[in-house]
Amino acid sequence: MAFQAGGQRSQPRSLPESPEARAYLQDYATLLEAVPFPSVVFDHRWDVVLANSAFRTLFSGVASHPTAMPCDNFLRFVLFHPDAGTVLGEHESSWCLPMLAHFAAAVERHGQDHGLQSIRRDIAQDPIMEAAYRDGLPHWIRAAGPHAVEHDGAVRPLLHPDPRWGPDCRVVGETPKTLQDMGYSRLTLVLREARRPTPPAHRPRRARRTANHLSVVPELPA
Repeated sequence: MAFQAGGQRSQPRSLPESPEARAYLQDYATLLEAVPFPSVVFDHRWDVVLANSAFRTLFSGVASHPTAMPCDNFLRFVLFHPDAGTVLGEHESSWCLPMLAHFAAAVERHGQDHGLQSIRRDIAQDPIMEAAYRDGLPHWIRAAGPHAVEHDGAVRPLLHPDPRWGPDCRVVGETPKTLQDMGYSRLTLVLREARRPTPPAHRPRRARRTANHLSVVPELPA
């Protein structure tokens, strides 16, 4: 799929008005920063509310984009950023289709939300993505099964800029009740250390050949 965003950035992030809730988010940001793996908190539009340094490092190599930066709206990044496939391995099958499935569910729950409608218009502007959303997505869900849609527990290809990390990650959904009550969700990408190449097996050194003799031909006695 060749995805491009033609619309405007979604509405500003919906932060809670309550001072207590904002104080909770400040403390939660401190907790998030202590996590060594990429971790992000987003609302029902996938507008990013909090992202730790490991998350920003993961996507540090992507080019600037007016509407689809990973720390602004993660759904837009997956669907529309031309560099998404350089970080998210097997981009279409492992990331785009599951995210489209979650987007379709969000539209069913929040059909009048202006931010979601803006994303829906951008999908409609791309004929390939529109066909995937309207026709391909239902077929894929039936063929792959509901487990393929879920983020929590999924192992998905990931191309980290740091070579210490391996070629995939475990996606873990971990949303405490307080965040859930605010309408937020959290995902963490648990990285795996890259496997070190197995050293070649030790081979015994062959005896040095005598001049003019093959190794399989014994020398005649003098």
